[in-house]
Amino acid sequence: MELRHLRYFIAVAEELHFGRAAQQLGISQPPLSQQIQALEQELGARLFERTNRRVELSEAGRLFLDEARQVLAQVEKAADVARRAQLGELGELKIGFTSSAPFTSRLPKALHAFRQQFPAVHLNLKELSSRDVAEGVLDETIEVGLMRPMPLPEGVVATELLREPLVVVLNASHPLAQGSEQGLYMQALADEPFVFFPRSYGSGLHAQLLSLARQAGFSPHFAQEAGEAMTIIGLVSAGLGVSVLPASFQRMRIDGVVYRTLLDEGADTAVWLVRRSGEGSAMARAFAALLGGQPVTPPA
Repeated sequence: MELRHLRYFIAVAEELHFGRAAQQLGISQPPLSQQIQALEQELGARLFERTNRRVELSEAGRLFLDEARQVLAQVEKAADVARRAQLGELGELKIGFTSSAPFTSRLPKALHAFRQQFPAVHLNLKELSSRDVAEGVLDETIEVGLMRPMPLPEGVVATELLREPLVVVLNASHPLAQGSEQGLYMQALADEPFVFFPRSYGSGLHAQLLSLARQAGFSPHFAQEAGEAMTIIGLVSAGLGVSVLPASFQRMRIDGVVYRTLLDEGADTAVWLVRRSGEGSAMARAFAALLGGQPVTPPA
């Protein structure tokens, strides 16, 4: 039995006329009659009661009609699933992101727009360090990632989504907080204890902070380390040191903390979208298109 046999049978069952059914199917009547007879022989059941004047469904035919329609509907559904998966409208999209990415407005907006356009796609979101985002894209445990700038492995390409200044995070009672509303230079922090991400965390911000301090003529003293930006800000609020973070973290309003723009040249950072070079999945391409951005050359 082939799918065309079911289509032929349904056409005759709906028209109850071999001539009209043949015309609907775009074939001649004799082959249609032969195919219906072959189907009846294979089933071992008479599907139609035929006379010179009319064609009617038999009891077996009425029961078979419901089943045949369900079979064809399931086949169409399977074909639609395959087509939509090819177009990136079904399945799962695995996204890795560094902890600071959600504080920028573009990611939540892109996630919302993606859900609106592709409601059948499951978004699997994983919070990772920037280094783990890059490695996850390379080994394909995630399809796209959002991270801070740092050297990328071969085979991973980056698009810059936005650029933002770095800010100094100070306890509100710190002497540097007074009269510095227009910003601070890195050199002013030379004697301050820092609260920051550990070097092992895999954040591009650590290397950038060391570079800015070196340009300002000092090596920072890291008094406390923490893997979460909220913890860092909390420790600054407790008076354990100062920190430097992307400006988007100013959205985190914690009592006892103020933010001052870092005025040194190069005191800014970016958010990158990264994915494997080449075409990638349709879902990954669709998500990247929603975020936009410009291709960048990562630091060596």
